[in-house]
Amino acid sequence: MFCSSHPFFIFEPQVPESVSQALTQNGMNLKDVSEAAIEEILTNVDRKPHLNGSTWTAPKTQSTAKSDQHYSILEKPNRQGRTIRVIAIGAGASGLNFAHDIDVSRLNIELIVYEKNSEIGGTWFENRYPGCACDIPSVNYQLSWAPSTKWSSYYSTAHEILQYFKTLADDYGLRKYVKLSHKVVGAWWKEETQDWHVKIQRGDDPTDIIDDKCNILVNASGVLNKWKWPTIKGRESFKGPMLHSANWDSNVDLKGKTVAVIGSGSSAVQIVPNILPEVKDLKCFIRSQSWVTAGFGSNFAGKQGGNFKYTDEQRNLLAEDPKTYLRYRKNIESELNSRFRFILNGSPEQIAARTFAEKEMRRKLEKKPWVGDLIIPKDFAVGCRRPTPGNGYLEALCEDNVTVIQNAIAEITPRGIRTADGVEHEADVIICATGFDVSWKPYYPTIGRQGRSLSEEWKDAPSTYLSITVPHFPNYLIFNGPFGPYGHGSFLPITEVLSKHFLQMIEKMSMEYLTSFAPTEAAVADFAEHRRTFIPRTAWASPCRSWFKQGTVDGEVMMWPGSRIHFFENMVAPRWEDYELKYEKKNRFWYFGNGFSEREFDGRDLSWYLGLLDEKDEQPEYVRDDIKALLEV
Repeated sequence: MFCSSHPFFIFEPQVPESVSQALTQNGMNLKDVSEAAIEEILTNVDRKPHLNGSTWTAPKTQSTAKSDQHYSILEKPNRQGRTIRVIAIGAGASGLNFAHDIDVSRLNIELIVYEKNSEIGGTWFENRYPGCACDIPSVNYQLSWAPSTKWSSYYSTAHEILQYFKTLADDYGLRKYVKLSHKVVGAWWKEETQDWHVKIQRGDDPTDIIDDKCNILVNASGVLNKWKWPTIKGRESFKGPMLHSANWDSNVDLKGKTVAVIGSGSSAVQIVPNILPEVKDLKCFIRSQSWVTAGFGSNFAGKQGGNFKYTDEQRNLLAEDPKTYLRYRKNIESELNSRFRFILNGSPEQIAARTFAEKEMRRKLEKKPWVGDLIIPKDFAVGCRRPTPGNGYLEALCEDNVTVIQNAIAEITPRGIRTADGVEHEADVIICATGFDVSWKPYYPTIGRQGRSLSEEWKDAPSTYLSITVPHFPNYLIFNGPFGPYGHGSFLPITEVLSKHFLQMIEKMSMEYLTSFAPTEAAVADFAEHRRTFIPRTAWASPCRSWFKQGTVDGEVMMWPGSRIHFFENMVAPRWEDYELKYEKKNRFWYFGNGFSEREFDGRDLSWYLGLLDEKDEQPEYVRDDIKALLEV
């Protein structure tokens, strides 16, 4: 057994000035280099350092001189890494969380976040319709590194959630990464330079275009961000105001008006009970059946799963006792995670969920039982669509001034809506709660290798690797892309897991001098095969119309083949064996560098593997007196 040991000492080495200069020019410090190492340098170079610009090198032997005709050492410490420039599209929850993770990272990353809107917040900035709120409990719809104790109620309004993200961006200094009113209008991968070239429109002027480049392009815009008008004959002929839930005009006065609402999804179920007190008559056009349930985390909600206000005493307790606050959040989150079981066909949990949901819906519709016969699903289970929490919605449908119309809409007329039975339903205002373009295709050209267009590749259905990357589109990352776990819980933990995953990918790219990564077609095909074999086990595959299926009844289900926890654990680290990698140099180990590690110069603990003092990865300043008692025994 060979051991090398030296007595504890502090030294001030005396070395030639030329050696000192060479070390300094290479980012080294004499205090960080051992006496033995300096002696070795002097011995190996015959006590004459060889200087070459900002580097020193050992004399070449005959064999190394010959090989250097084709290969040379990177004269930098290993794991110093290179700067990676990243462009993220969208400053909603994903973009802000990603900015924070980069902000606290040791990696050398240049980040810019382009946001098309005039303010951060994404969907919570865009959706301002009456009653807009989150179906996830407030304390679980927040980022783990920025818990708030100021939530006013169990389920929060869009305004309060938007304020949370604005405060978070200010408190953590994230706005410095964001360019507001900057809309990405095109992105092209350049194989010869191994980077993305991006065009961005500033403001509302389509001719005010700037260019940018990046090593990695991150789509953080989500799927529910491109609202669209319904495709109905005569839509533009209507003479009164027409509103869309995702483009609400608060200047339109609904008081005393006859209002028609098209749709019965999550927006409609919030709008209807909130505008009912001020309208004269309400006409609800409901095409699809749906399960209208209590909100997520209902076991900890108010009476019958309803909302409630937190008291000052409760908020103070959560602020003063972080452990109790964490336990409260974990209780709710555990309930959310347990919901996956009722997605599985034939499970006791699914049977119980359906029985309970139907019983509750009929109880709330007892004044108009025929409405229940129309809207309660008969051929698909709870969870086929994301459950639609709607406190007050079913009760509103039973009010005397509310008419439920299930006949198909034939056309929109100047005075209202004509249904397939020929009846014209007059209205002063039409509200389209008809959702979004859920094709997942970007609204701007995204062109990968060999001129491949992402919109064209996805014209029939999207195809991704684990929801995050796409073959033939190198260095392109997607937050919450097709086939993620969106069916039974808060989306924020998902985006946090993905951000950490992406940081690992950026770290490898930086430290190992990768120029590009893209998933192999074989890996994508295997993921698709497993997914398509698993999905029929779930309620998602039953015949409902859902954005999980791009707004169709029988389209491919864009869901992860498993639970959220299944997703979290499988996304802990990248599977690099599923990627095609390209390096800056032909030799993949070029990044090994000059034989040193960056840790030897950046102030981190040089013996971290023995354990950290005070949990800090910092090199202590050792002095003899620290261990005097031991040495004098």
